[in-house]
Amino acid sequence: MSDLRQIPYVGKKTEDDLLALGYADIASLKGADADGLYERTKALGRGSDKCILYMYRMICYYANTPDPDVGKLKWWLYKD
Repeated sequence: MSDLRQIPYVGKKTEDDLLALGYADIASLKGADADGLYERTKALGRGSDKCILYMYRMICYYANTPDPDVGKLKWWLYKD
């Protein structure tokens, strides 16, 4: 069982997408690129909604920040 759902706003669908992309847990996301994740998700036919990109930006922040600021853990803060 992955720990991906510990990330705020990550539900089953996002967890499934991350698993399909080869990310088994939060640690495996260290160094991941949100834009790359988004493009790979689109290539898998799993959606092209820009909100997915914003979510991935927040997820990458969470995975790459030792003590993430709770105030920055809202996906909508990562819009263009």
